[in-house]
Amino acid sequence: MGASMQFPFARAAFAADPGRSRGRLVLEPSSPTRTEFQRDRDRVIHSTAFRRLAYKTQVFVPLDGDHYRTRLTHTIEVAQIARALARALALDEDLAEALALAHDLGHTPFGHTGEEALDACMAPYGGFDHNAHALRIVTRLERRYAGFDGLNLTWETLEGLVKHNGPLRTPQGLPAKRFGRRGIPEDILAYDNLHPLDLDTHASAEAQGAALADDIAYDAHDIDDGLRAGLFDLDDLIEVAFLRGLLDEIGCRHPGLERSRVIHELVRRIITRFVEDAIAESRKRLVAAAPADADGVRRAGGPLVGFSAEIVTADRSIKAFLYPRMYRHRRVVEERRMADRVVRACFARFMADPTIMPGEWAQAAAGGERVRARAVADYIAGMTDRYALKRFEELFDEAAELR
Repeated sequence: MGASMQFPFARAAFAADPGRSRGRLVLEPSSPTRTEFQRDRDRVIHSTAFRRLAYKTQVFVPLDGDHYRTRLTHTIEVAQIARALARALALDEDLAEALALAHDLGHTPFGHTGEEALDACMAPYGGFDHNAHALRIVTRLERRYAGFDGLNLTWETLEGLVKHNGPLRTPQGLPAKRFGRRGIPEDILAYDNLHPLDLDTHASAEAQGAALADDIAYDAHDIDDGLRAGLFDLDDLIEVAFLRGLLDEIGCRHPGLERSRVIHELVRRIITRFVEDAIAESRKRLVAAAPADADGVRRAGGPLVGFSAEIVTADRSIKAFLYPRMYRHRRVVEERRMADRVVRACFARFMADPTIMPGEWAQAAAGGERVRARAVADYIAGMTDRYALKRFEELFDEAAELR
């Protein structure tokens, strides 16, 4: 980041304050050594679901190579960027980090393909949504503590996990546009009835920053991974004006630089420009809105942490470039086809005979068809890519190689 950037370390009035948290569903004594948000971060890191991210697909199935991003490496990059944004905006870094570390806990094996396949399988039973499943994990499925199921995270972490992409309800109480067809996921509504998360407001500035960090990391590392995989080359990137400008800058400053270093210079410049823009734009919005506290951020009527119009355009242009050349590239589509087959076949088999799942999952499936379907979905969603392939091969006596 540029030397002219200032980094305030005192927490702003509009930052989330761990000393004034709305608390946890199950009351616990406070820690003598950690704030409430630090405890949340630590609980996420030590969870089983977090460790599984090491073997879950980002874009490329991990079997394809050791250097492509997985859900875990993506999550670590998001956390680094979220901390940088929080520090520069005088927000609570620990809450921002906890949210970044937790934001992908609900993802299935095989990336978005796995989620789409599982959602299709679950369509008669309420569907599958990775954000709702993340909430399910941290409030029910993790079983590590003697006094409660889940991780018993603070209200602020849970609301950020659910609302980092914006309110789920309109001020009139209707589902937000993105939930207009199917409605708000039932797991979110069930928890909200128990421990209201103010679904009609925005989340904290920390949650908004974590969501922005996710976008920044995606754009930068998908370009890096796409170049590494040979799905496109540096010369192709000049189609995007923003990237062309960065490549010209690298060429002028470092003529004749080897290709691998050009790629690294490009990736770090993408991150730097996006982060610096987000800091400058968010400061403008925060000054203009002048929220008195964290609830003022939630009631602002729009996100107060975001990009300028120029970087919004750059972000859209990068995604428009990547969609056909990476996400719909022949190699990736072939992997997606096999992943879809694995998830759908396993779901059907487990629904037909839940007893072939491990004991705890077979027990959870006891009940009506809807209960069985949700238990099967929970089991499959928790799988790593390689475990899903292993189970597929066991069940169907086939070699399912995603290569």
